[in-house]
Amino acid sequence: MTLLQVNSFAKGQWIAPDQGARAIEDAVTGQVFAQAGNGALDVQGMLSYARDVGGPALRAMTFHDRARMLKALALHIGKNKQALYDLSFKTGATQSDHMIDVDGGIGTMFVFAAKGRREMPDGQIYVDGEVEGLSRSGTFSGQHICTPLQGVAVHINAFNFPVWGMLEKLAPTLLAGVPAIVKPATATCYVTELCVKIMLDSGILPTGALQLVSGGLSDMLDHLTMQDVVSFTGSAQTGLMLRSQPHLLQNAIRFTAEQDSLNGSILGPDATPDTPEFDLFIKEVSRELTAKAGQKCTAVRRIMAPEALVQPVIEALSARLAKTQIGAPDLKETRMGALVSNAQKRDVLEKVAIIGAEAERVFGNPDDFAVIGADGDKGAFLPPMLFHCADPDNAARVHDTEAFGPVSTVMGYRDLDHAIALANKGQGSLVASVITRDADVARQVAIGAGAYHGRLYFNNRDSMKESTGHGSPMPHMVHGGPGRAGGGEELGGVRGVMHYMQRTAIQGGPDILSGITDTWIPGAKEIVSKAHPFTQRFNALQIGQTLYTEPRVIKLEDIELFAEFTGDNFYAHMDEEAAKRNPFFPGRVAHGYLLLSFAAGLFVEPNEGPVLANTGLDNLRFMQPIAAGELIKVRLTVMKKTKRNDEYGEVRWHVTLTDSKDALVAQYELLTMVAY
Repeated sequence: MTLLQVNSFAKGQWIAPDQGARAIEDAVTGQVFAQAGNGALDVQGMLSYARDVGGPALRAMTFHDRARMLKALALHIGKNKQALYDLSFKTGATQSDHMIDVDGGIGTMFVFAAKGRREMPDGQIYVDGEVEGLSRSGTFSGQHICTPLQGVAVHINAFNFPVWGMLEKLAPTLLAGVPAIVKPATATCYVTELCVKIMLDSGILPTGALQLVSGGLSDMLDHLTMQDVVSFTGSAQTGLMLRSQPHLLQNAIRFTAEQDSLNGSILGPDATPDTPEFDLFIKEVSRELTAKAGQKCTAVRRIMAPEALVQPVIEALSARLAKTQIGAPDLKETRMGALVSNAQKRDVLEKVAIIGAEAERVFGNPDDFAVIGADGDKGAFLPPMLFHCADPDNAARVHDTEAFGPVSTVMGYRDLDHAIALANKGQGSLVASVITRDADVARQVAIGAGAYHGRLYFNNRDSMKESTGHGSPMPHMVHGGPGRAGGGEELGGVRGVMHYMQRTAIQGGPDILSGITDTWIPGAKEIVSKAHPFTQRFNALQIGQTLYTEPRVIKLEDIELFAEFTGDNFYAHMDEEAAKRNPFFPGRVAHGYLLLSFAAGLFVEPNEGPVLANTGLDNLRFMQPIAAGELIKVRLTVMKKTKRNDEYGEVRWHVTLTDSKDALVAQYELLTMVAY
């Protein structure tokens, strides 16, 4: 039998395995079918290639360029995902498991592409937060910016998600402008290799942006610098070994870890067997036990139920698990496939024996279960196994031993404080879920357990139709957890991108800060516009371009007409004596929205032109009231320009309203779409 050669991709070339390559087995048959690993890889050369070729190419792109690149990659992988499905059956995963892995990874790239376009600038510097005033008159200020690290991100991934595990790290890394070297777990690296080939063959990625190590990293980590990042997913033991390397510690090299954890699920005290919440709880826990054969870092390992409901939970879960058909993953009838390898099967059984010393197995016999379409003795098959721990307070191993497979333990709690204490006994998890319809229960858990868990997932009858599931990290939200879970955070939208960037405090005058950030700030130089800026197209407008309007007097009849027209008869506008009793007003004053309307009337160019639409305003503040007889005038300044598509871009305008004494009355940021 000719073995599949799983190659590495280094310095622009595919490198075959060498004589020291590791064997890879088919999870379903137990037969060795592939090999991976080359001990002679030029790891120093790979790092230099990423830093010297991939990094500059990515940094030359804007965030929006990179976001468009991610979207194109996601579309291309989607067109070729059937090949990934077909190959992934050898990992023991079913078709539904493939969709979590492959489609989940593609979806993650789409989310980062969208967030990159919506939430990041069409530039190379990301502004983090508002301007901080550092002087009385505003001539010296500070701001935080983020720029890409000038090194390489080394991604060390786990075996259970060979596609999603790579793409969920790769998307924020590339969006940040940093090249990546991906090292998948050897057991499933053949699926990752195919996905990398698909991406590289597309021609979408800049040269040097992505490299692949199939097999061991050799001494690559010893050659990292303070500009590099290690992002790890795997066991707590391996994570500790890697992050403790003296070279990483001595050079303060960033190390982000997402490790195994004893995730818990709490059945709320209100979720009795006659409620939809109880049925939902059983469904969620069962799914987490069987999806990917329990090989998920977010799977439910500990099940907490009110003591009076422990037996009903065991019975309901056992009945549902009994319907789970185990077998060859490519069969339509199969609901749970094999573990990734027989080595992993042995590891799970060892952990089961440890858990069994403190808990009783109440469902699932690893020595007696049916498998369809495959030889259960040769493949890495196990049944879902459910344990019951009668004394969770005095048990230790059920709270620190993770059997990374279809295994979970039920335990009873006396009250909600006890449930929270049990959930926290895992010493840090990626996710804990609570099935409840009681908002007070949810709040108590959030306060008592939030510090121990990276994510708290609440669900009930009101949200269950659209909920994402206990075990589904969403790219919009952070994925990680404290303590045993690694202490890191991945995903989380733009938060995830920041792992691969340096936050720098910049200090200087308004013109300097505006020049660096490409965003006008108050006090910076203005370009007084001779032509009305609303008559100019997107590309012609300049940052700092400013229009000063003529003043307008606010009349009493304006205030009364506005009140009658809108129905806003608030006493501060209509009752002189009542308004005077209010500490904020000298008497009757104009409506704030009347001032905004009049401001628009002062600066808007009414004729057809390049301004296509007003899409909103941000950061509106009213500083002081305007009484009848007082005037207002407006300053309109181009604050920021962002390209949206080939037809138009977004212009952010800084708008201030002042009175006859030039005192600030109101300010806001106006958003318009302007044609090219």
